[in-house]
Amino acid sequence: MKLRKGFALREICTVHVVVPEGIEVIDFNKLISLNGSAKYLWEALQGKDFTVQDVAKLLTDKYEVAEETAKADAAALIAKWTAIGLTEE
Repeated sequence: MKLRKGFALREICTVHVVVPEGIEVIDFNKLISLNGSAKYLWEALQGKDFTVQDVAKLLTDKYEVAEETAKADAAALIAKWTAIGLTEE
């Protein structure tokens, strides 16, 4: 899977948000705020195919977190991003 085209990470008043850009996402009318970890992952995953394991590895490389916790967190984040239309196969 990969991050869907047509979204950009922006900083608005010190808050990092993902915003839609262009005609590809014309029906998307939300801003998605990201915490520091999600921002790090968004930037690391841009333009790349990834799996839950890839995201978990990014988390364990950057943070002191157990592999199983990282996998669970990665799966939850990907599921959330997929549910709101931020990913594609």
